[in-house]
Amino acid sequence: MNEPSQPTRRGFLASLRASFLTGLVVVLPVGLTIYVVWAAIGWIDGWILPLIPAAYQPDVLIRDWFGPDYEFPVRGMGVLVFLIGTILVGWLAKGLLGRSIIRKGEDLVNRMPIVRSIYGALKQVAETFFNKKEQSFDKVVLVEFPRPSSWALGFLSTRPKGELAARLAALGPDMSAVFVGLTPFTSGMLLFVPTKDLVVMDMGVDDAAKLIVSGGLVYPMPREAPAKPESPGRSAPR
Repeated sequence: MNEPSQPTRRGFLASLRASFLTGLVVVLPVGLTIYVVWAAIGWIDGWILPLIPAAYQPDVLIRDWFGPDYEFPVRGMGVLVFLIGTILVGWLAKGLLGRSIIRKGEDLVNRMPIVRSIYGALKQVAETFFNKKEQSFDKVVLVEFPRPSSWALGFLSTRPKGELAARLAALGPDMSAVFVGLTPFTSGMLLFVPTKDLVVMDMGVDDAAKLIVSGGLVYPMPREAPAKPESPGRSAPR
C-alpha cells in the first residue's frame, strides 16, 4: 500500500531541486553583483575618507546634525568625493594655470629614477585607454594561439609604434598588436601577429570578455554571419 507514495515523494523532491536551482540562477548573479559593488564602494571609501579632515568626516557631520547618540554608517561618501575631486582636477587641468602646475609636477617626477618609470608607464596606459582619438580594444579577433590550428579570442590593440614598428616591419608583413586574455581574465599576454592571419569577429568586446571570464560557458547571442570578412583579417575557420 505504501509503494505508490515513493514516486510522489521523488517527484516532490525533484520539483524542490529544480526550484532551488532556478532560484540560484536568479539570486546568485544579483547577490554577487551587489557584493562586488558594495565591496568596491567600501574600498574606495577606505582610500578616500582618511584623506578628509576628522572634523568633516561624514559620521562626524551626521552626529553633529542629529545628535551624539545617533549612529548611522555612511557608505559611498568616498566615491562621491572622488568623483567631485576628479571632475575638479580635470576642469583645472584644462586651464593655463592647471597645465602649468601639471607640467612642473611632471618635471619633478621625471627627476626621480624609479618613480618616473612607473608614472610614465601608467600615464601612457591611461592615455591609450581614455584617448578618444585613438581606437584600442575596439575589435574582437580570433588568433592562432598557442599553436597552429588552435584558436584564441583576442582584442585588437593599437598599432605598433616607434622602434617596435620598425623592427616588425623589417620582419615581414603588416603586423597588429593583439591582447589575449586568459581565463578568468586575471592576466593575459600581448602578441604581435600578421594582420592577414587575424579573423575579425562581429562579437562585441563585452561579450568576448564574458566568454573568456566564464571559461566558455557564457556565449553571446548569435548574429548573422557577414557576407565578407572585415579587413584586416581572413575568413573564420570552419
